[in-house]
Amino acid sequence: MTDRVLILGGSGRIGSSVAADLVTHTTAHIIITGRNAALGKRVCDRLGPRVQFLSFDLADQEALKASIADTNLVIHCAGPFYYRDDRVIKSCIDAGVNYVDVSDHPSYTRKAMELRLVAEMAGVTAIINTGIFPGISNSMVRWDVEQLDEAERIHLSYVVAGSGGAGVTVMRTTFLGLQRPFQAWIDGEWQLVKPYSDREIIEFPQYGPVDVYWFDVPEAFTLPNTFPVKTVITKFGTVPRFYNFLTWSVARWWHPWLLKQTPVIEFLSHVSHFMTDVTDHLSGIGVAIRSEVTGKKDGKAARSCSTLVHPNTAIAAGYGTGSVAQLLLSNQLHKPGVWTVEEALPTDLFEQTMQERSLQIQHQFD
Repeated sequence: MTDRVLILGGSGRIGSSVAADLVTHTTAHIIITGRNAALGKRVCDRLGPRVQFLSFDLADQEALKASIADTNLVIHCAGPFYYRDDRVIKSCIDAGVNYVDVSDHPSYTRKAMELRLVAEMAGVTAIINTGIFPGISNSMVRWDVEQLDEAERIHLSYVVAGSGGAGVTVMRTTFLGLQRPFQAWIDGEWQLVKPYSDREIIEFPQYGPVDVYWFDVPEAFTLPNTFPVKTVITKFGTVPRFYNFLTWSVARWWHPWLLKQTPVIEFLSHVSHFMTDVTDHLSGIGVAIRSEVTGKKDGKAARSCSTLVHPNTAIAAGYGTGSVAQLLLSNQLHKPGVWTVEEALPTDLFEQTMQERSLQIQHQFD
């Protein structure tokens, strides 16, 4: 019997990239949802007869439950996750259906993780934060941690070129992340840091030196919960450099009250997206990730560093989520409960799926 996969928000750029990955690497029948029927039809026409569009409003609880009950796997791509509650993952647990998402906001991650025991008792495997960052980035950290006898410090940084090919959603996520200070694990204790502060210049493959800043992402607390390290640093930057300056100036000079107003977030997001529509032709829409873990090996100081570059951020996110979905559908991955990707995905399976997608990750150990 053919597996059926429901992708909520599947007509968007990230969701359709996940659907494309599943068309390539599985035999599943895929249902993508959205509110724009014309857009959904275009995605289906592009991806072929195994993809079907379902006009859908996520607020319709009864329709949501009915759609979930008719599938083997639900993939939640309907961001921004700052605005999402836990109704989808709860409905999946109630129906006994496995769940994957591309969640990228700490508030949603915490809501989902509170359901770990309930999902485990129901026999449901729910894997969260599975895109590119968080997602592939977290598995890169796991690889680096496993190279050391004792990991002490994780430094994880990202750079996105222009819009990243992810549409206005990535802009919303960026500005929503500036709303308030957040807790970071530094020197063995939780400390409050300001978003887009403490600039560093990091050398990324193909992009060269890029300014990166503290950013509020789920990895800031999921990585120290998973690995016994003393410090976890999570920093983000963009190219062209002007966009870094724009985001930094908003974080530094705009009153926090303004950044909590939805119309303000929408204004900033759409203005930024309009700008990247122009500059994407020059900067590209790629992504680079750098994971550096320091600690000890054979009693001596050691460092393991992994880097990844891909020319399209949305497609790379599709690889991250699609690979986890592929493993669940093939029963290679089975871990009842709610788990972050770095907790659930063994390194050998991660490497296998990345090789199948010809995604090159460079490693350095010294």
